[in-house]
Amino acid sequence: MAKIIECVPNISEGRNHEVIEACVDTVRNTAGVTLLDYSSDASHNRSVITFMGSPEGVMNAATALAKKAAELIDLNHHQGEHPRMGAVDVIPLIPMKDVTKEETVEYSKQLAERIWNEAGIPIFLYEDSASAPHRVNLAAIRKGQFEGMAEKVKDPQWTPDFGGAAIHPTAGVTAVGCRMPLVAFNINLSTSDVSIASKIAKIIRRSSGGFDCVKALGVMLEDRNIAQVSINMTDFNRTPLYRVVEVTKAEAARWGVHVIGTEIIGLTPMRALIDSAEYYLQIEDFNADKQIIENYLL
Repeated sequence: MAKIIECVPNISEGRNHEVIEACVDTVRNTAGVTLLDYSSDASHNRSVITFMGSPEGVMNAATALAKKAAELIDLNHHQGEHPRMGAVDVIPLIPMKDVTKEETVEYSKQLAERIWNEAGIPIFLYEDSASAPHRVNLAAIRKGQFEGMAEKVKDPQWTPDFGGAAIHPTAGVTAVGCRMPLVAFNINLSTSDVSIASKIAKIIRRSSGGFDCVKALGVMLEDRNIAQVSINMTDFNRTPLYRVVEVTKAEAARWGVHVIGTEIIGLTPMRALIDSAEYYLQIEDFNADKQIIENYLL
C-alpha cells in the first residue's frame, strides 16, 4: 500500500502575491505530491499551504519550499500579527494513510536534516519529533520570535537540533515535526480592542488553565479593524469546536462584545465539523457514516 503523508507549511508572507505564488509553485512543480489548498492572511502576514503525497515527494516539496522562502522572504522587514521565527515558520508532517506516527517522526528528522544541509536554515524538532520535553510545544520554541532568536539559540537549552548556535540572517529558524491533524480556527469579535481577545485567549487555552488541546492568542486584524481570537485545536476529539465557541461567546459578553464570525484556515477533518453540527442542530442518534450522502460517493 502507498504511504501518504500530509504537510502543512506556514510561511511568513501573506501580502506579496508574487512571493506567495513562487513558494506555492515549488509544491505544484514537485512530482509525487498534490497541492490541496493554500490561503493567506494579510493581517497575520502569513500563508498556510497544504499538500500530501508520498514521503519522498513530501520531503522534496518541503525542501524546495524552504529554499524558495529563504530566497524571497527577509524577516528583518516582516511585520504581522502572528508570532513567527522563520521564513518558513513551521513544517508539520501528518501521517494519513498506511504510515505510522513513528515512521513519520523519522521522515521529519530526515526532512529537517535536508533543509539544514540544502537551505542553511537551523531546525528545531517539535511535537512528536521533539528531542526534549521542553521542545514539544511550538509556542515555547517560538517565544522571543525572530528578533530574539539569535540570542536565544546561544543558550544550550535552545540550540537547534540541526544547525549551530546561530540563525539564518534573513530566514531565521524553522520547526519541523510529526503531529496529528489539528483545526486552525479563528473567532472574530465585534470590537477593535485586542486586549479583550487576549483575555479570552488566556481563558480558553490549555497553558493558562483552559481547555485541553487548545492554543490561543489575541490578535488585531488591522484591515478589518476587529480583534480576533486565533486558535489551534490540536485534538478536536478531546475539545470540540462548539465548546470553545460557546465559552468565547460567554466571555465576550462580559465586555459587551459578541462573536461576528469564525474562520477555518486550510483544510480540516470532516468529523470536527460534524460534531458541531450535531450539537447546534441537536440531532438525536446521528450516524455520520451512514447518514451523510457524500460518504457513499467517496
